[in-house]
Amino acid sequence: MIEVRKGSSPLVLGLPHTGTDVPPHIWDQFNATGQALADTDWHIDELYAGLAEGLTSVRTPVHRYVIDVNRDPEGASLYPGQNTTTLCPLSDFDGTPIYREGCAPDAVEIARRRDQFHAPYHAALAAELARVKAIHGFALLYDCHSIRGDIPFLFDGRLPDFNIGTNLGTTCDPAIEAAVLARCEAAEGYSSTLNGRFKGGWTTRHYGRPFDGLHAIQMELAQSTYCEEAAPWTYHTARADALRVHLNLILTDLQNWRPA
Repeated sequence: MIEVRKGSSPLVLGLPHTGTDVPPHIWDQFNATGQALADTDWHIDELYAGLAEGLTSVRTPVHRYVIDVNRDPEGASLYPGQNTTTLCPLSDFDGTPIYREGCAPDAVEIARRRDQFHAPYHAALAAELARVKAIHGFALLYDCHSIRGDIPFLFDGRLPDFNIGTNLGTTCDPAIEAAVLARCEAAEGYSSTLNGRFKGGWTTRHYGRPFDGLHAIQMELAQSTYCEEAAPWTYHTARADALRVHLNLILTDLQNWRPA
């Protein structure tokens, strides 16, 4: 179920939200809003494909509405006091319910999904990080995300194009954070922020242990940089190619980084 592509470099890409698979019995429980799957990280796997050789990637094909593998498996909020979605989301990013009345998952069902979908993704991701760390003495996780740039339920105003998350500098070596930020700030025509609305999801926070040779950084892209932000979420090749130039520079820097 989990798609793993093994590379030889220290860099591992996490792809937690590109999947659109929904088991039939859960699909039947979704209402029309849920079945629209609007909060997919559309085309992110295509956007990053082939940007650098030697990368490892770990992807789940299961949609985030089934279970969000970038959430704390115990259900703790990543952003206390702010609107967000849960481990097994009950609403979309606009706060609209995604289940038909009476069909939302209970605690038993959430635990089942956690065991069936969340745990295997993280077992695979942990295994790949351990594998490349054994080769190089360290591992670097780059967690790939995208989102619509205008979602009043989640944040005020327009989201910057590049949103870097390191949980306030705790999940990676400062030089990694600085290198990624420098590339984003130098990208003409794009906006960027560090640890703004998105400071890194559970994956980044869980695996980012610089003191143990495990570094993690999240990149949340505004979808307008490469695709339409409404159905059918059309991929714009010209926009994407322009963005890929900068993503290539970021990934190349990360591939070449070594601990001091």
